Amino acid sequence: MPRKSTNPSVADEGAAPGGTAAVDRALSLLSAFRPGDRALGVTELAERTRLHKSTALRLLNSLAHAGLLVRDETGGWSPGPEIDRLAQVRAAAFPLEAVALPLMRALVAATQESVALHVRSGAQRLCLLRVDSPHLLRDHVRAGDLLPLERGAGGRVLLAFAGEPGALSDQIRREGYLLRTGDRVAGLTGISAPVWRSGGAAGAAPVLVGALTLTVPEPRMRPELVGALRETAARLSAALGAG
Repeated sequence: MPRKSTNPSVADEGAAPGGTAAVDRALSLLSAFRPGDRALGVTELAERTRLHKSTALRLLNSLAHAGLLVRDETGGWSPGPEIDRLAQVRAAAFPLEAVALPLMRALVAATQESVALHVRSGAQRLCLLRVDSPHLLRDHVRAGDLLPLERGAGGRVLLAFAGEPGALSDQIRREGYLLRTGDRVAGLTGISAPVWRSGGAAGAAPVLVGALTLTVPEPRMRPELVGALRETAARLSAALGAG
């Protein structure tokens, strides 16, 4: 009879005092997802958490039932819509909204174009905050919508400043912004720059918050919009302590 492993799981090592083991183990599965992960198989998740595969699968099914994870047709698991809903709830109570929205509204008033703040959400990006252009002709993304990381100026900026390799990411890091037309929607130009916050401790590197993105129908694109977007992103970063 094979001997049972005595190697504790990640959850057992960091168990909450007075908590519930099953909850700790379920939460360890959520914490196992890392930047850049796509859908992960149960074997990979079990290895990362040091849970038995059968235990991991039962917990994954419970998390999926709650909408915290989703399972694709190949059997892979990825963060689910409930995480995005909770992120929106947290964002509503987080000082970022109070700091960002006045600057975003001022940018829209000055440019008459729509602006959004995108943050990474697993293998996608979440439109966290949004102020619409007064024009009828505009893109119609709303706060709370999920968009691809691999298409659109905002997604490419998030990838670049998360360390994505490649010539385009190198260019974005070098220039500090991206202007891209027709990347996600034909005829739509996106101008995006990173937003940073203080790293906390003195001397700590700034932490990437998200990507501030101005979206402009191609016929209305004009060069001064690039400077306006970049200035607002810099002002927002400064207000968050990264200036």
